[in-house]
Formats: sequence, C-alpha cells, structure tokens
Amino acid sequence: MALMITDECINCDVCEPECPNDAISMGQEFYVIEPSKCTECVGHFDEPQCVQVCPVECIPLNPEWSEDKETLWEKYRRLQAAEKAS
Repeated sequence: MALMITDECINCDVCEPECPNDAISMGQEFYVIEPSKCTECVGHFDEPQCVQVCPVECIPLNPEWSEDKETLWEKYRRLQAAEKAS
C-alpha cells in the first residue's frame, strides 16, 4: 500500500525532504503523498522515513491504494528507470 497523510498533519515540514521518491508535497491545507510515487521506501530503506520522522503520527497506510511488497518493488524499479532516463 502507499501511505497517506491525514488532516492531523501540522505542516511541520519534516516529512517532505525525507521522501526518496519525491512523493510528498504541500497540498491545499496540509502535506499529501502521491500514491503513484510512494513505495513505502521499499528499495531505499527498511521502513518508511516519513513515518519515522512524523511528530504527530499522521501517516497511515492508504486503504484505497493496496499494494503488496512485490508491487512496491516493481514501482521502485520503474521510478528508478524513469529517473535515470531523465
């Protein structure tokens, strides 16, 4: 699954720079995670870095974006290939 940021976000700015896939950006009211870029840090770290640094624990799994580990690895490889091509 991709992660999501809930409306409990306090806009503390610590999650965005931690994302290795640039999946986190400022939304209209609080930070948001682009599910198509979120790999839960698979391929980069053992645990999602945004979850590790969030002081209010507002980054759960996104129930609308279900993915298993293999799918996350495939997304990681696709994102890496796109980054190298650009």
